[in-house]
Amino acid sequence: MSLRINDDAPNFTAQTTQGEISFHEWIGDSWAILFSHPKDFTPVCTTELGYVARLEPEFAKRNCKVIGLSVDPVTNHGKWAADIEETQGYKVNFPMIGDPELKVAKLYSMLPAEAGDTSEGRTAANNATVRTVFIIGPDKKIKLMMVYPMTTGRNFDEILRVLDSMQLTAQHKVATPVNWKKGDDVIIVPSVSDEEANAKYPQGFKTIKPYLRIVAEPK
Repeated sequence: MSLRINDDAPNFTAQTTQGEISFHEWIGDSWAILFSHPKDFTPVCTTELGYVARLEPEFAKRNCKVIGLSVDPVTNHGKWAADIEETQGYKVNFPMIGDPELKVAKLYSMLPAEAGDTSEGRTAANNATVRTVFIIGPDKKIKLMMVYPMTTGRNFDEILRVLDSMQLTAQHKVATPVNWKKGDDVIIVPSVSDEEANAKYPQGFKTIKPYLRIVAEPK
C-alpha cells in the first residue's frame, strides 16, 4: 500500500554508517529528513549529498535530523562518502542507511514487492524510483513526500524552505503563500474568525478577500 501525507512513517531497524538504528528512536523529538538514492557512486546523487552536507548545520538549527539511504551496503557508503568530500568539498557527517535487501525501499513504497531481496546486480535504472525525499515530524507522521527523476538534482534549498513553512504553520494558525520564504507575510487560515484574528494580531492584518487575509509572520 502506498504512503500518503499524514500517514505514520514506517519504523524500521537498519545498519547505517554510524551503526544500527531504530528509525523512530533515532528521530526522537526532532523533525527528520529521509532522502533516498538508487545506487552509490551515481553522479547526480553525489552532488546532492555534498550539498546536504553543506546545509546540515541549517537543518540542525531547525531541530531537524538528516539521514540518507541507498540500496547498496554500508561498506560501499564509506567509499562513496570519500568521493563526495573530494568532489563536493563537504564531509558527510549524517548517517547513511544501507539497504542491500531492499527492505526500507519497499517499506516506503519506493520499490515494488516483486523487486527481489538483494541490491546485488541491480543498476540505478532498476532503482529509479528510489529518489524520494520524506520530511517526518516529531509525531512520526509523514509531512512531505517529493519524488524526483534520475536526471534532475533535488533542490534542497526548497526542502529547507518547506521545513520552515511546516514548522511555522505547526505552531500558528497560518499558511504560507506561493514562493514564501522565512520573514515574508503569511495567510491567516479560513478557520480563524476575524474576531479571533483581531485578538491574535492587534497590529492588524490586510483583508484582500474574506478568505484571503495577510499578516506579518508570527514570531
